[in-house]
Amino acid sequence: VHLLRNAGDEVTITVQYLREAPSFLKLPLGSPGPSSDHSSGTSSPLFDSGLHLNGNSTNTAPSSPSSPIANEPKYEKRWLDTLSVPLSMARISRYKTGTDKLRSNAFEVLALDGVSTGILQFYTAQESADWLRAMSTNISDLTLQNMKMANKCCSPSDQVIHMGWVNERLEGADSSQLYKFKFLALKGSSFYIFSTPPVSTLDWVRAEKIYNLCEVLFKIHKLWLVDDCWLQANLYLGIHQDVDLEDQRPYCFSVMVGHGKSHYFNVELGSELAVWEKSFQRAIFLEVQRTGSKTYMCSWQGDTLCFTVDFALGFTCFDSKTKNVLWRFKFSQLKGSSDDGKTRVKLLFQNLDTKQIETKELEFQDLTAVLHCIHSFIAAKVASVDPVFIDSQSIARKYMYSN
Repeated sequence: VHLLRNAGDEVTITVQYLREAPSFLKLPLGSPGPSSDHSSGTSSPLFDSGLHLNGNSTNTAPSSPSSPIANEPKYEKRWLDTLSVPLSMARISRYKTGTDKLRSNAFEVLALDGVSTGILQFYTAQESADWLRAMSTNISDLTLQNMKMANKCCSPSDQVIHMGWVNERLEGADSSQLYKFKFLALKGSSFYIFSTPPVSTLDWVRAEKIYNLCEVLFKIHKLWLVDDCWLQANLYLGIHQDVDLEDQRPYCFSVMVGHGKSHYFNVELGSELAVWEKSFQRAIFLEVQRTGSKTYMCSWQGDTLCFTVDFALGFTCFDSKTKNVLWRFKFSQLKGSSDDGKTRVKLLFQNLDTKQIETKELEFQDLTAVLHCIHSFIAAKVASVDPVFIDSQSIARKYMYSN
């Protein structure tokens, strides 16, 4: 009433909804916050809204005509935290629970201890995307800090290359639970899969799965191009797919491991997919160079043999008992290969002297691991002589950033 009397002939009033109107009416003028609201015992909506009155009870008195503004209550904005969610090792989800459907202009942030922000809904898709990128960047920066701290306690050959949250599609999953959060890490010679992030040195031995990096194969499966359109890698990139792609999640990749098994993952952003692709390539190449060679037991026509893939020498096969070398070829001499998908592989080598193709057949207990190892060593060999090889092979960066 006091403000209206001194406002002049024309008054513009902005009406804003405040919850708990009785509590608002009980708020003494000049109260700095809910602590002075002794009558209600609850936080007033004016305090909750971040709008505060500065001054004291004398502000209720009419101001003198000479200085009409001097004693009027002054308003100021303050930021008040109603929920604090640590972003270190936090994870983001844009999907409706139990489905592969994206929320419209919304996402949820979950802290390491399980505290959730709830569903954060934004007015526009652009605003949602901006906040999503900002949150993701912050989490990535904090993860990088954690990696640096962990690496101070590790030997140079056992450094963490990359780690972070992904969604793993469950085997035989029904519509009630398609994906589950997993924490992946590339460290030293191994690829780790955790249900919760490792926060101490002892946690690294408690991983759900641990695979040798030389024996895994990273594959891109889906790339998001524009709204409501995703690119299947097998259609456009000539990559053979063994995974059902009926779900609607973009940014998917798989990590193929021994005995023909694989893990199928999804990430929230295309930039994350590109980082995982580059990190896997880098981690595998570093491990190949550190290891130098891998030897596998094999057999052919009843003889027990040893097959060695060596970064410097190429391929060598020798008798496991006598150690006599049966044959040896360089990487450049490998001209082709085929396998039966079970245990047997044919390697086609070109003889440097005769220029003829020689076929070598071998049987392995875990053929998939051997083939992945051969792929890792050849890729690392090419990368060592061609610095731009890694970038040229980056499917995610090539297709994601160009769109």
